[in-house]
Amino acid sequence: MKHLLSSTAFIVLNKDLARKVGLKSAVLLADLISKEEYFIANGMTEGWFFNTEANIEQDTTLTPFQQRKCLKTLEMHLLVDTKRKGIPAKRYFKINQEQVMKFLNNLQSTKSTTINKNKTIKIINKYFLRPTVFDVKNYCNERSNNVDAEAFINFYDSKGWKVGNAAMKDWKAAVRTWETRDKNKPKGNSKVDNQISEWQKAKDLL
Repeated sequence: MKHLLSSTAFIVLNKDLARKVGLKSAVLLADLISKEEYFIANGMTEGWFFNTEANIEQDTTLTPFQQRKCLKTLEMHLLVDTKRKGIPAKRYFKINQEQVMKFLNNLQSTKSTTINKNKTIKIINKYFLRPTVFDVKNYCNERSNNVDAEAFINFYDSKGWKVGNAAMKDWKAAVRTWETRDKNKPKGNSKVDNQISEWQKAKDLL
């Protein structure tokens, strides 16, 4: 997600998203995505993370009133969920990743730039969203396969989420490939199997 809308030092906005939900709402979403990436990097798996109005204001300059107004817009588009829990109560956020992807793809999936009367260049913008262990486990449960979700995530994390030299486009297709590999596993181990085996051995030694 951070590759789409945010990075560690800057807030990078998607222009089409800003036109659709408003500049301030787009800024808030980008900041929340950045926070989500921080919590994921520190072990968050359930999707919910907390942030304070003061912290958001410091990072975005949005006042608490502006934040609440922007959150209503983001919730209206089903991009973000919020809830309060704990004592004292803290506000927790959850980015609806699939909805964000659908929203962005609907806005940007087919752009065309006309060069002259006889030539048109069509630009297709597609984004890859890194799944969580929870996402992979759910998908594997739906398909009733024996794919190890944690091994799957860690393997492709180590590969930079690439298939060969190409960036991965569909992680669910990769899961189905693992599933087929497990069903039709030959007597000898494949190159991927050997890589996974070496990774698991290294993990056991840690």
